[in-house]
Amino acid sequence: MPKINVLPREIYELIAAGEVVERPSSAVKELLENSVDAGADSITLEIQAGGIKYIRITDNGCGIAREDVKNAFTGHATSKISVSDDLDCVATLGFRGEALASIAAVSRVEMFTRTAEEETGTHAVVEGGQFIGMDDAGCPVGTTIVVRDIFYNVPARMKFLKKDVTEANSIAAVADRLAISHPHIAVRFIRDGKQTLCSSGDGKLISAVYAVYGKEFADSLIPVSGSNSTVSVDGYISKPLAARANRNMQLFYVNGRMVRTKTACAALEEAFKGSIMVGKFPSCVLNLTMPFNFVDVNVHPAKTEVRFANEKEVFSAVYYAVKTALEQGDKAPSQDVSKIINQRVQKQLFAAVEPAKQLHFQPAPVAEVAPVVRQEQGNACYPPVQDTTQNVAVEASSEVYSAQESEPDLISGFTAPKVQPEPVVPVQSITEPVREKIILTEQETPQVRAIGEAFSTYILVESGNEMILIDKHAAHERIIYEQLKSQNKNIASQMLISPLAVHLSREEYAAVISNTDLLAESGFTVEDFGDGTVIVSEYPVILEGADISAQLVEIAGYLAANSREVTTEKLDWIFHSAACRAAVKAGDTTTLYEMQQFAEKVLSMPDIRYCPHGRPVIAKLTRRELERLFGRV
Repeated sequence: MPKINVLPREIYELIAAGEVVERPSSAVKELLENSVDAGADSITLEIQAGGIKYIRITDNGCGIAREDVKNAFTGHATSKISVSDDLDCVATLGFRGEALASIAAVSRVEMFTRTAEEETGTHAVVEGGQFIGMDDAGCPVGTTIVVRDIFYNVPARMKFLKKDVTEANSIAAVADRLAISHPHIAVRFIRDGKQTLCSSGDGKLISAVYAVYGKEFADSLIPVSGSNSTVSVDGYISKPLAARANRNMQLFYVNGRMVRTKTACAALEEAFKGSIMVGKFPSCVLNLTMPFNFVDVNVHPAKTEVRFANEKEVFSAVYYAVKTALEQGDKAPSQDVSKIINQRVQKQLFAAVEPAKQLHFQPAPVAEVAPVVRQEQGNACYPPVQDTTQNVAVEASSEVYSAQESEPDLISGFTAPKVQPEPVVPVQSITEPVREKIILTEQETPQVRAIGEAFSTYILVESGNEMILIDKHAAHERIIYEQLKSQNKNIASQMLISPLAVHLSREEYAAVISNTDLLAESGFTVEDFGDGTVIVSEYPVILEGADISAQLVEIAGYLAANSREVTTEKLDWIFHSAACRAAVKAGDTTTLYEMQQFAEKVLSMPDIRYCPHGRPVIAKLTRRELERLFGRV
């Protein structure tokens, strides 16, 4: 029978540290929350080498009295609660009394602090959980903490840390969220000697959002404000047209604390239902304010998970606040219809008379406008251009006029020489990009005949004694997917004339920067532009006409959520995603010629049986089964 041993202090402190300090960003989060609780309105965070080698946090809060400094590094020592009842209404970000002790147990820590009542500051040094010493120091009111060599005494934990850039981006995300949750605090973040964040601290949430996520994201937001008997909601939501492919930009705060809450997330998305595309997600920055005894934050050491006393109250408050904001703030942009039509007619007139090379437009009074009668020559008829403001049809006449004769333009008020219009030449309607995708090269195929399409989704094909139904999106998706896989790192790319800037969340940004080689293999050339933005200069040719920005956001969200997957699995998923976006969609109109070409291509490839998501591509119905349905056999 194994003997039960009492662990020495240096071991159980390391175990406790593992609960709170998982990586450098965990330590930064705890220290920043201490600065907020100290009443600081200015905080500076500086890191080097992803926070692994050096972290320094300086605030102008109340500071720590000299007699309390040593206790601050003792486990379960805190100034924020004193009796068990205090846990029922926690009003501060920190309260467990574990942060400083846990950080000091796995690193080398220096503290400089002074209160307003003290003339001399205090300098304390702690290494590996051991208090080294304390002496006088000259410093301003507030606290500065320097953390060096995190996990230097825990090699097992050290080897699981990620690249410096990844750890640094994780810390940057913590700083961003603090700046947004407390817009009255000026937050400054210095990364390897370069300042990457500086919020104004003016108390305006939109200013903090602008400083963190930039102008484009801030301009896409709608203000939200609402409340019920218990919960008040304020902040911003994104417009439906600015929806994203993932939930990474859904930020919820409860009484100023960044939390993950399924209740508020579900309410947000329910309010957007019917206003947003399926598979897209709204972004938000919402702060929920409620009585402290209404929420339990003592659930997890990281304090990012909470429980509500009444989930329905929270859901309804978020739902109705967001719904009202959408109804009032998501207005369709107004357009001057007559101005747009005039511009289009002028362009058509310029195009019509360009061969003459003699244009002498002169203003003509609108009062001289005369009615125009539709003219035809043989079977050739030129379509009218409609003016919705005057209900007048303007048509190109087929009659030949002399160069000296002129007639006023009915909409623009210009006089233009009349010329013989170019004859209308019928062209085949297979010119749309989505249709070009489906035209495939002919190969040896069974004798098949496309006879139509059901629900603009399923192609009906007759082949011998069988009726074959082909899901055109699933089949085309599989074909593209197999093409991408077969190209083996030599995917044809298209260079953008103007590189595309894509702004990502900190986690997505870190994931993309860490996988630029992987993206290059899949046809994307992506470069770091700094501050959460990447530049796309090339993309796979197969995505011609697709929303490249949305595609990259989707890929970034996947890479951030699946960082531990092997490279081949990530590349396979990117191929899936690209094939799905590039494939012809259910509901797209397809001509009979395109159906025939597509059916021959699909039936000539015996491996095309399932789409990359596992759905069947082809269903067959024999002639005998049909005849049985109609009672013929």
